[in-house]
Amino acid sequence: MALPAHADWYYEVDKRSPWQGDLAARLTAIEGVFEGTLGVYVQNLATGEAYSWRADEPWYLASLIKVPVAAQVLAERQAGTLALEERLTLSRSDFVDGAGPTNWHDPGTPISIGYLMEQMITVSDNTATDMLIDRVGLAAVNQRARLMIAASGGNPDEIGHISKLIGVRQGVYAELHPAARQLGGMDFIALRQHPVSQRGRALARTLGVSTESFTQPDYDHAFDAYEATGENVGTLSAYGDLLASLFDVQQSDHSAGNLAADQREWLLGMMQRTRSGQQRLKAGMGSGVSFAHKTGTQQRRSCDAGIAERANAEAATDGPWVIVSCARGPAAVSAHERVLASVGEALRYSGALGKPW
Repeated sequence: MALPAHADWYYEVDKRSPWQGDLAARLTAIEGVFEGTLGVYVQNLATGEAYSWRADEPWYLASLIKVPVAAQVLAERQAGTLALEERLTLSRSDFVDGAGPTNWHDPGTPISIGYLMEQMITVSDNTATDMLIDRVGLAAVNQRARLMIAASGGNPDEIGHISKLIGVRQGVYAELHPAARQLGGMDFIALRQHPVSQRGRALARTLGVSTESFTQPDYDHAFDAYEATGENVGTLSAYGDLLASLFDVQQSDHSAGNLAADQREWLLGMMQRTRSGQQRLKAGMGSGVSFAHKTGTQQRRSCDAGIAERANAEAATDGPWVIVSCARGPAAVSAHERVLASVGEALRYSGALGKPW
């Protein structure tokens, strides 16, 4: 069987665990019927053994960036400069399109930081995310992400600048026309009411310009161009290092600004309650694994990433594991969910997560 050129680990496989060859064969088969590409990173946090499938290439991380946002909120809670009971006032300018109940509240409503955190992580609420970013500062969020990656020995330069979610919308539509950077959240909520194929024309009407003035042919190409800027983009291995910092019991609680154990446990507990992505990695790994995770979905791109633990762990080979997987290609989210579930099954039955069950 010919393996893809990116599987450069293959010639070392005899020196490593047998499951790696099995997993590679399974991923090759999965990608062979998927109309897109996959990225997978898995690391056993007990043994340090890691496996990469395009994990050192740049991937659009979508809502995976919400984990370092949450970590920065908790860092400020740890420092005593913020409390989860503190309330932030929702303004009309805060609204961002997407999932989550924060948009159901009226402008002027005071909402607790604890509530916003729960919605941001468990249902990927975009308005909640941007309100939290405004509270702690975007620069601090980006620094937090770099600290987390470095704490696990990774390369912080492998993750690009994290932006607000409203900034993503402005950045994507600005690839069609630069005047889109002046639009606000309610404008993007209105644009989202249109099918993707009609959003270009809807944007032209909103801006009062002709589609002939656009610098990209359509929304898909605009998103590709935005991803190429590197915002909210990173390698899956670097993101895996970021997640590993939440579980590393060897790190000093306060060295280099790390989160204390109680804050890390609080965040992982919230990630266990994630309600999005039930049909992704978690579905394939089965009920024998608990998965504290975060999902991300945007325009032909989907991700699922977290820390998995086996209920019946008996040896170091039984984890825990950091798992990060992303897919890009098809327009239908259901196709992404099926392929990520298949990745979960491949991890389970290859022995990547210890003896199959």
